[in-house]
Amino acid sequence: MSNSTENTHIAVFPFPFGTHVLPLLNLVQKLAKAAPDCSFSFICTQKCSAVHFPKPDLPINIKTHNISDGVPEGHPLANHPIEKVNFFLKTGADNLHKGIKLAESEAKKRVTCIIADAFVTSSLLVAQTLNVPWIAFWPPVSCSLSLYFYVDMIRQHRANCDRNATMDFLPGLHMMRVVDMPQDLLFVGEEETTFSRELVSLGRVLPQAKAVVVNFFEELDPPLFVQDMRSKLKSLFYVVPPSFPILPITDSSGCLSWLDTKSSRSVPYVSCGTVVIPPPQELEAMAEALEESGLPFLWSLEEHILSLLPNGFVARTRTRGKIVSWVPQNQGVAARVIQDVWEIGVIIEGRVFTKNGLLKSLKLILVEEEGKKIRDNALKVKKTVEDAANPEGKTARDFNNLVKVIFTP
Repeated sequence: MSNSTENTHIAVFPFPFGTHVLPLLNLVQKLAKAAPDCSFSFICTQKCSAVHFPKPDLPINIKTHNISDGVPEGHPLANHPIEKVNFFLKTGADNLHKGIKLAESEAKKRVTCIIADAFVTSSLLVAQTLNVPWIAFWPPVSCSLSLYFYVDMIRQHRANCDRNATMDFLPGLHMMRVVDMPQDLLFVGEEETTFSRELVSLGRVLPQAKAVVVNFFEELDPPLFVQDMRSKLKSLFYVVPPSFPILPITDSSGCLSWLDTKSSRSVPYVSCGTVVIPPPQELEAMAEALEESGLPFLWSLEEHILSLLPNGFVARTRTRGKIVSWVPQNQGVAARVIQDVWEIGVIIEGRVFTKNGLLKSLKLILVEEEGKKIRDNALKVKKTVEDAANPEGKTARDFNNLVKVIFTP
């Protein structure tokens, strides 16, 4: 990238919860290396910064700045995981503008572009105030993007149909069912939260972005879905940083070396995310199923949740199971897409973790003949991803096009 980028200053706003931050940080690192004369300001909460920074190998043209998380001083957070999300979102554009001022003061140049997690919708208002381009980043599974353009139809369908009714009106996603819909999308009236209102607004907000970047591979998405999204957005780019993140993978927990000692395709991996966790009875059922299965397993579970597991579970399964707080991994995807589009997994029976339901799923995937087909399909998906991610693949081309969009006035 030429010196024409030396006056460019890009402000980056992540959604500082769950697994949203790392994919955006990886993208920013890749952009920073492609444009070493450009300044990048990564603006996030103090807790987010503590988790992801400092990084000894962070490009020198990326600086970090902290803004408020919105939680009132001394306020005891409830057990409900969305409360802290609502507090952050309520701070709105004023909070983000404070981050902009910090960034401009240190960089000694004004912000010329904003890249933000799509969930931080108030960043669009900031971009409009500054009269700069707004690039939206979409970390969740790409197919979920479609839902926010059909909110009214989905709600009407839910009101008139059975929970297992398919949604034939979603282009390329006819296999989706009412039961697959995120609850936040369906909240109305008093049920609504700040977070749910932000999500529902995405169908109106995202078409205003100069570009929307999804953290996924186009080759794995239904063509009709891709066509529909391209018709609704100014530009849509599929840009996934290399399969192995730019940020070096550390294995402080030893899970990767532990996996190397196990036979190929023999270890089920269990993860429920970091923002919302299953209720205690489901955690107990999962533990009982894993113990009774006799299979080796890798379970990603925050340390403070271990007390909810059955007494003695960790000690009894220590020789064949491993529980860690984080596992180097790619982003999780929607259950329906995994089961019905790629056919590389199954949805838990009744969508509630029970001992018998999880045992049934483990047996199907790792023991029964149907599981062989699922594992073979997983290898095909892996090959598709590897081809897409090579230097001549679509991901590289979309990244180059994104660079042009960002740095072309």
